[in-house]
Amino acid sequence: MTQLSSNRTPRRGRVFPERQLSPEEKARRRAESEAFAQRCTVIFDSVKHELIKDHYDWFIIIEPDSGEYVMDVDKTVASQKANDKFGEKMRLMMRLNETGACGRI
Repeated sequence: MTQLSSNRTPRRGRVFPERQLSPEEKARRRAESEAFAQRCTVIFDSVKHELIKDHYDWFIIIEPDSGEYVMDVDKTVASQKANDKFGEKMRLMMRLNETGACGRI
């Protein structure tokens, strides 16, 4: 019977260690993301009281550079409207309710 050698050590760590982000890059991306969300939240807070009466629980997609938004009951239809109107610009999807959350936490 042949003995199997166990000199193989398991590899640990990331699959692509050369692609790991530096802490400065992670902090920069996090700050950009938070600034973007803050700009969208300001627009959402300004329009939600008007729209929540007639369109409760509808999806709203906000593009903060222009301050424009699109709304629909269906998430996929709202996404398609946003793609047609805004193209590839970054945007944020929220829901017209008290918190703006789109799902359960």
